[in-house]
Amino acid sequence: METKDNQPLVRIVDDEETIRKSEEFILKIAGIDSVSYSSAEDFLSRADLERPGCIVADLRMDGMDGLEMMDEMKRRGFDLPIVFLTGHGTVEAAVFALKGGACDFLQKPVKPEILQEIVRKLIQKNIDDRRLSQYREQKKERYQELTEREKQIFELVAQDKMNKQIAMELGIAEHTVKIHRANALRKLGIRTAIEAHNFLKELSYSC
Repeated sequence: METKDNQPLVRIVDDEETIRKSEEFILKIAGIDSVSYSSAEDFLSRADLERPGCIVADLRMDGMDGLEMMDEMKRRGFDLPIVFLTGHGTVEAAVFALKGGACDFLQKPVKPEILQEIVRKLIQKNIDDRRLSQYREQKKERYQELTEREKQIFELVAQDKMNKQIAMELGIAEHTVKIHRANALRKLGIRTAIEAHNFLKELSYSC
């Protein structure tokens, strides 16, 4: 069930009030919630980061500019995708912004339908990214529930090694390997060596 806490929210960051109100209206008629901030500093000091969504920000603002804000967001671990809008766009600025991690770069004035389309795409991207992050975190938590011996044996199972090979490599009885192997696979809901290999591969991306 969708609640207010998980409904998408667009954060608008622009030092021009008329631009903020215009963007709010464009998003409102598309049924998209938004909240505005008059500066990068204002956004960083009180941003709602719990709800999924994205950021629509001006590139050039008084005080901290959009690129500096993006760098600070990365430093703080904020995971919201950004689209920059600017009335002073250059190819160099666009390339720099995109290389820095921005998802898109548009010249003002932007057509309402284009802004709405991009915002919807970024919202969906953030929702998908959060689901993937949660999925990987759950995997990590399940893996951490294994004992050290179970982890050791599970990693060798992921290399497609047989019980006898694992026993010889670790210097323990094959029967002991079978017990730990069965426990590890049961805890992780895994049945085959290929699944074990894929599990560890996915886990490595989340660490």
